[in-house]
Amino acid sequence: MNWKLLILILVIVEFIYELILDIIRYRSANNPTPENVADVFDSETYLRWKRYSAENCKLSILANILSTALMLALLAINAHAAFAKLFPTDVFSQYFSVILLHAILSTVLDTVTKYIRVMVIEEKYGFNRTTVKTFVLDQIRGLCLEMFLTIGLVSLLYLLHSSMGDWMIVLFAAALFAIVLLISFLYPIFSRIGNKFTPLEDGELKDKLMALLTKHGYQVKAIEVMDASRRTTKLNAYFTGFGKMKTIVLYDNLVNAMTTDEICGVFAHEMGHGLHKDVLKQQTMNFGNMLLMAVVVWLVVRYPILHTSFGFAGINYGFAYLLMSIGLSLVQPLTAMAMSAYSRHAEYRADRQGVAEGYGEALITALKKLAKENFAHLAPSKILVVLEYSHPPLSERISAIERAMK
Repeated sequence: MNWKLLILILVIVEFIYELILDIIRYRSANNPTPENVADVFDSETYLRWKRYSAENCKLSILANILSTALMLALLAINAHAAFAKLFPTDVFSQYFSVILLHAILSTVLDTVTKYIRVMVIEEKYGFNRTTVKTFVLDQIRGLCLEMFLTIGLVSLLYLLHSSMGDWMIVLFAAALFAIVLLISFLYPIFSRIGNKFTPLEDGELKDKLMALLTKHGYQVKAIEVMDASRRTTKLNAYFTGFGKMKTIVLYDNLVNAMTTDEICGVFAHEMGHGLHKDVLKQQTMNFGNMLLMAVVVWLVVRYPILHTSFGFAGINYGFAYLLMSIGLSLVQPLTAMAMSAYSRHAEYRADRQGVAEGYGEALITALKKLAKENFAHLAPSKILVVLEYSHPPLSERISAIERAMK
């Protein structure tokens, strides 16, 4: 079998799949707006949204074309193996070379794409508040973190495979899962790099949030406001922390744009996720995803021909990591579809918690504000919802909340 040709075909198949989704996104901008969300955008704002959506879709298509063309070219001319020959022949140097080449090229392309998306498109439509300096620092931090994590994962792969052979599958999956949990645990620390957090001022909002959470046994470590307005005008809020010890983080944009009851409605929803242990259930599903990743990795390190076909003398663990991402492109849409279906189910259930706490009407108006300020798609195509939406469309969420209120 011509393994090189097969891998190149897989890259093309992934490109076609993403291209089809981008075209559907582009065309779905003309879908009629459901009546119960017709008041989110006025006619002028709706036209701005259509232009905003179109520009983002075009950029996504262009970025997809360029990244695929680059990947195909690198694989076709055995560029990874040629670059590795510039480094010492020990195992670490060899897989480090592949990781370095991929990181440099992908970072250059991703940075250009992000710059256009953030500093041009987001700026044009009034969302961006990121300075060039902040943008550059964010990209440097992202590159350093990506290199650190990737080198760590590939080193772990090499150690497990060289010492345990085929038994590395379960251990590598467990290690991936542990790393995901660690990142979740460390996220509050990472988020403080480049952002400023201040305690929420005493008052009605703080009192209501504390009462809402302590009513259900949550111990709130802190309620903090993040200076998200330095980077964007969009609204967001989230919980951090494990178990019942939580930190609440509010974007300053959210605090300024919403009423007290609307913010409480949003957090009654988030509390619903906690009460039903949705994060834990999703993490369990994630372990299955990690096991699938481990199986794909096991396959690409079990057959040296997958490496020699691209110019390597034998197994290169950095290239194995790259092949894993290509192989997963075939099965990830199916696993992502299943996880998204559960996520949408959990969102409906969390909305009902907001209704049960007496914030149904406030939650509806809050969701509309979130959709307006975040320029959300009000009428996405059904196929997009099924394939990749972790949240139900706004119109369907509002209809479900209204039924629950009755």
